[in-house]
Amino acid sequence: MESREPNYVKIFSDIISKKFPKKISSCKYFLEKEKLSSLDVITLNQILFHDGKASNEHKSYDDESIAKILEYQRKNKMTNTEIASKFKLSRNTLAAWKKNASKKIKRIQQ
Repeated sequence: MESREPNYVKIFSDIISKKFPKKISSCKYFLEKEKLSSLDVITLNQILFHDGKASNEHKSYDDESIAKILEYQRKNKMTNTEIASKFKLSRNTLAAWKKNASKKIKRIQQ
């Protein structure tokens, strides 16, 4: 069965080579990856299209990215407000992620 995910590495490689050739060096780390996570895609979007305001309207996070954000918060002992500001998320979104994560852990432990 074919993967239904877009090939973000190819998409961003094309965009950078055609529209942003000066930003190749700052994006090289991401373009060398085999597959980009949703956090990588958001980071590349910020590097390429940063205009000072971020729209959360169309952001989507996979389970791996959510786990990375929550782990980052735990490691750096940050509050929900601090982590929400850093990743431009809502505090309610973080609270929902934590609630869902704890439910998954409880299911696994049973």
